[in-house]
Amino acid sequence: MGRSILLQLARDSIAEVLEAQRTIDRASLLEAHPLLAQQIPSSVNIYLEHKLRGSASADINAATLLEDIIKNAKRAAFEDKNFKPLSTSEYLECEVEIILETPDGVISQRDPSIL
Repeated sequence: MGRSILLQLARDSIAEVLEAQRTIDRASLLEAHPLLAQQIPSSVNIYLEHKLRGSASADINAATLLEDIIKNAKRAAFEDKNFKPLSTSEYLECEVEIILETPDGVISQRDPSIL
């Protein structure tokens, strides 16, 4: 089973920073996945060895789900004041969780480590 588009987006967002290049094609993602254009508050948690390694949540006035996940993934990986920035080796071993706060309730998805 493949990784969901939301989890892939979170991983790609972190990889953009680690690789120091923009690789996310926002326009084509929005065209292929209209849900990403909606305003759905989200949180991204990063776990290393089943322990929280970084976390970031949506602002009150969240942008689109696309921008929210990109921003929260990068903030969780590199700007959480409780942890040092994520290294490449940690990225390969970490699990990523996305939590969406929808009108129908909370939805959570967790992605295993790459290695």
